Amino acid sequence: MNKIKILFGLLAFLLFIGCAKDDDTVNLDSIAVPKNVAALMTIKQDNSGKVTILPRGEGITQFEVYFGDGSADPAYVNPGASVQHVYAEGTYQVRIVGVTLDGKKSETTQELTVAFIAPENLNVVIAHIPGNNLGISVQATADYETYFQVYFGEDPNQIPVDFMQGETVTFNYANVGTYTVRVVALSGGVATTEYTEDVTITNPVLLPIDFESATLNYDFIGFGGANTVKVANPNIDANNGSANVARLTKNNASEVWAGSLIELGAPIDFSTMQKIKIKSWAPQAGVVIKMKLENLLDSNINTEVDVTNTVANAWEELVFDFSGVNNGNNYQRLVIFYDFGNAGNGANYYFDDVELTSGAPSVILPLDFESSTLTYTFNNFGGANTIVDNNTNATGINTSSKVGKTVKNNGAETWAGSYIELGSPINFATMQKIKMKVWSPQVGIVVKLKLENLLNGTTINTELDATTSQANAWEELTYDFTGINNSNNYQRVVVFFDFGNAGTGATYYFDDIQLSN
Repeated sequence: MNKIKILFGLLAFLLFIGCAKDDDTVNLDSIAVPKNVAALMTIKQDNSGKVTILPRGEGITQFEVYFGDGSADPAYVNPGASVQHVYAEGTYQVRIVGVTLDGKKSETTQELTVAFIAPENLNVVIAHIPGNNLGISVQATADYETYFQVYFGEDPNQIPVDFMQGETVTFNYANVGTYTVRVVALSGGVATTEYTEDVTITNPVLLPIDFESATLNYDFIGFGGANTVKVANPNIDANNGSANVARLTKNNASEVWAGSLIELGAPIDFSTMQKIKIKSWAPQAGVVIKMKLENLLDSNINTEVDVTNTVANAWEELVFDFSGVNNGNNYQRLVIFYDFGNAGNGANYYFDDVELTSGAPSVILPLDFESSTLTYTFNNFGGANTIVDNNTNATGINTSSKVGKTVKNNGAETWAGSYIELGSPINFATMQKIKMKVWSPQVGIVVKLKLENLLNGTTINTELDATTSQANAWEELTYDFTGINNSNNYQRVVVFFDFGNAGTGATYYFDDIQLSN
């Protein structure tokens, strides 16, 4: 009977796509085999043995459930639906089969224990999730259990999360604190077995510090008449598009050594990188910015470096060189002084993105190709070739001396292009458009801009097209990435000229790739 149902469903689906436009057709051969087939099995606690089975999986049109107790035929269950079955006490192998539209199948077998006594030998493992300060994972095993429920302790009205033996349940807390986690093992009887454990959630401030977290406590301690707080970025520009920054106010008549410090959750690890860079904004140039590092237990164990800023009323990157620092000194307190050596006059200073660096200058947006110290390395594919070259068309809106030059060689692929990898992901927190100046020998060509994650660009990427409106002249194209997922960490910039057409040997130019409102 089930085969007939699937055939009728497939016939109806084929009739539907046959009536659709040609470009809407679906290739059934491209349908993947079902993935992650499993089931949640819960039991009614009244000694009835009534079990509810909720199949789960990806890419599945219908499930087949084989109860494992000698029942002749499987139950057919649609995605999102469940099926109930009454068992006698015992242990059963329940087989779950996931079926796709074209008949592909994947299956799993799960053990089901039906018992009317309380579970015994309950063992629960609660662990912090590496790299996620607010998250924990929970696993459990027991004898005579059918399934488990976990309460995470943050919300007293929380609906418990059901899970099976062998599964791992994760949870993210909204705030730091100590919470009581309660795990309940259930069987088919009224009696249950429970386990509780207190977990402490901390969220320490560690490098890099970008002031964007809603859960971290950026607790600065001011001294000498200075104070520092987290504020909205007052000067969002292409050099710093962050939404939030730190503001250090050196109050009127404050000490010449006034500053602020923050205590980190762990000592700075200088084992591979021994320089610290920050983005800095000051109302005047020529200001001495001192960074001091101290041991948390003994402030006499310290080291400091001075840097002088070069621009006023604009963001710039400053690098503090701690080369040769003794990593065993466990520097865990970071101290910032602005306009060191001069008494305060009420001025505000801003800083952001405090992070370790190798010190080598990195390629970041905006990209203007003018630096004599940066190395602009392009990777080419499909028959395109890009280099940094002199601007041979220094007219109109672009009179800069250096630009990117792409040659789409004769016979190059329709998708030929080039990419450059940035030193850090693009920050779309406040600006989500990218502008680029281009020069093309023909009008009406598609210039595609694609952004990729550096580690997984094949699946984490986004792209937009723009069309040139001028020939043999510079024009500015705008790519609107509004709504982009900033957490995808787009760090690879890919440019395609005359996308969709094979190469003819034409030369194209581009310049000034930058974030914009």
